[in-house]
Amino acid sequence: MGIMQRILSLFGFGKKDADNDILIGDESQEGFQILVIDDSRTVVTMLSRVLTESGHIPAGAGSAEEGMALISQEQPDLIFLDIILPGMNGFTALRRLRQDPATAHIPVIMMSGDEKAAAQFVLDRIGADDFMKKPFTPAEVNARIKQLTEKGRLTTAAARSAVKPAADEQQPASAREAVAA
Repeated sequence: MGIMQRILSLFGFGKKDADNDILIGDESQEGFQILVIDDSRTVVTMLSRVLTESGHIPAGAGSAEEGMALISQEQPDLIFLDIILPGMNGFTALRRLRQDPATAHIPVIMMSGDEKAAAQFVLDRIGADDFMKKPFTPAEVNARIKQLTEKGRLTTAAARSAVKPAADEQQPASAREAVAA
């Protein structure tokens, strides 16, 4: 069991609600591991519930620092990142994610309920894949995930590793030809 699943189980996430057998969104969509970074426990809980009901595996972090620690242990397929956080803010966390080759590929959806932060996001778009204003609806969350999937920006870690070229394919064509001769 990975760290995300352990954290998920600690908070009771990842279990299907017995009273709600309906999945929201595209049922054919693969379940993604999604990290929600927000200092509001309510936002983490509500977004995690929407994600779980849609067949995804959510994990939550209450600060950017906690989120970065989780990412270093097990990379999620997608990150929902609040802009206004105590300590390191969402913009700084996003910059660090984009500057690190190990995490630069992870899609990030920035979130904020603050109009000034949303305006700043537009002015300072630093590599986020999307922006979602709080409060949000389950349909909006699922639409954003579907949009990233359709663009090919969001894939599972297993799918990403399956498309890596073989060692000999990573060499330039001239090097492969020299080896073949």
